[in-house]
Amino acid sequence: MSGILFIISAPSGSGKTTLVNELLRVTPRLEFSISYTTRKPRGSERNGREYVFVSREKFEEMIRHGDFLEYADVFGNYYGTAKSALEDATRRGNDLLLDIDVQGARQIKQASPDAVTVFVLPPNKEVLEKRLRTRSQDEEAVIQRRLQEATKEIENWTNYDYILVNDQLDQSIDTLEAIVWAERAKRDPATVSDEQRRMGSLAEACLQANVRERLRPILVSFSLSAAPSGR
Repeated sequence: MSGILFIISAPSGSGKTTLVNELLRVTPRLEFSISYTTRKPRGSERNGREYVFVSREKFEEMIRHGDFLEYADVFGNYYGTAKSALEDATRRGNDLLLDIDVQGARQIKQASPDAVTVFVLPPNKEVLEKRLRTRSQDEEAVIQRRLQEATKEIENWTNYDYILVNDQLDQSIDTLEAIVWAERAKRDPATVSDEQRRMGSLAEACLQANVRERLRPILVSFSLSAAPSGR
């Protein structure tokens, strides 16, 4: 059992980074894909840790060679996920976890329908705004822009297999872990223990079809319609 591609997306401030780090800590045989980018390192960032930093020429050469699962030009800098990340993880008998935006997730899902997509939501807009204000000293204009960007991203929730509302961190970590084991059980049941299989109910509760009513007040808080829009 190996080679499952897990994708997690979320608006800024939803707690995704903490969830990803904890999921990697508690889940065996799960690797994290480090994205390539053409932007310059910031602060203490190191090549191969936060990103693989390459020149624009190198990135465009990789595009021509078809080396990316997905890529995008964001504010003048390229970001992308190399196909080699999944190939290397599969060769080692592991699954791969990607932390990417809705645009990248859409590209990968179109090319690899078997990829498992998870969208992380805050409990409501008020909580998201509080988290954004607490974690940084950003100016008001920056916070408002991030809230607007969050609303645009949340509009894409119907494109995801699982929807996770991150209101309690420990429970959210357990649920993410359950999603990994549930998907592994679908592909190779013999390699999943009874205890891991019993976690499936947590995952099932987050399937898109099972969360629509719970999402209704969250979507309304962002002035979004809770009506299904199709996939």
